[in-house]
Amino acid sequence: MCRALGRLDVDCRLMILDIGLTEERIRALGNVDVTVLPLLNRRFYIPRPPPGQIARLVRNADVVHLMGHWESTDALVYPYLRRFRKPYVNCPAGSLRVYGRSKGLKRLHDRLVGRRIVRHADRMIAISPDEIDEFEAYGVERHRIEWIPNGIDPDDYRYPDRGEFRSRYGIGNDPFILFMGRLNHIKGPDLLLDAFARIQDRHQTLHLVFAGPDEGLGGCLRERADEAGIGSRVHITGFIGGRMKSEALHAANQLVIPSRREAMSIVVLEAGAAGTPVLATDQCGLNEIASIDAGRIVPVSSDRIAEALAYLLNDSERLQTMGENLKRYVLERFTWDSIGKRFVTLYRNILES
Repeated sequence: MCRALGRLDVDCRLMILDIGLTEERIRALGNVDVTVLPLLNRRFYIPRPPPGQIARLVRNADVVHLMGHWESTDALVYPYLRRFRKPYVNCPAGSLRVYGRSKGLKRLHDRLVGRRIVRHADRMIAISPDEIDEFEAYGVERHRIEWIPNGIDPDDYRYPDRGEFRSRYGIGNDPFILFMGRLNHIKGPDLLLDAFARIQDRHQTLHLVFAGPDEGLGGCLRERADEAGIGSRVHITGFIGGRMKSEALHAANQLVIPSRREAMSIVVLEAGAAGTPVLATDQCGLNEIASIDAGRIVPVSSDRIAEALAYLLNDSERLQTMGENLKRYVLERFTWDSIGKRFVTLYRNILES
């Protein structure tokens, strides 16, 4: 998003936490001015900004765009937004409802600052139509809600399968299913592992790859895979990005998103940019891809995921068609260059009003 705004001649300044940052990721932002906040606590992502840094950033901005709802950075920025009377938009990206771990801390955050951030935002950004109902239930007036989906930069996924990803993780030329996301309960990697275990005897060369940062389930997934006798075909890579991420998406036979809850899965868009077919649960915010044969949508259930996997793996032509349809759909609707223009229009309307 920041790169797209930069290409539209917006002076965009990004403040982020020092989580999983690499020189490659910072360079990829181009001419975006990046401020990285060191962490005081990595369990709860509590930053330790230098004195006066956040105040200067907020004071010099015309509009502030807050991402997420439970982030400690939002709580630190909010007092300066009020102090300097700066207009701001907030995009919770599916996190407005209390769900998952640390529910007590989330409710405390809501009471202390979260509800005030939502109440005083000039606009609340919904990344899927389903999220609009959640905003209204939270007390947000309809005229303050804008639906602007997530996007991708197709150029990030131009690197094809050249064998490096396969070689690094010992997959060779065998087929594999890819999970890409955080290893936590909400993202549902345990459901996918159970589904894979149910079909693996009918697909004895098939591998399963979990690519993403471990947020508590990595060890459990490894243990369960070993107990099921499929440990040699289950790979846990940790975070991957850049060229390697693109290669993994191109190399995978299909991407599976077994999320228990998600406002809009950006990984679906990334798979589409690579032309990779998708199997997802009906909690990923993009159920419409099933209606154009650009993906398969199933309920949140390891049984239903296993059934769909077994069906699709036996129909390579269908998988190819789904990947092609998804790529066309994503490139027509979800590139940051087109979505960035919608944000620029929104920011200008806020400033003019």
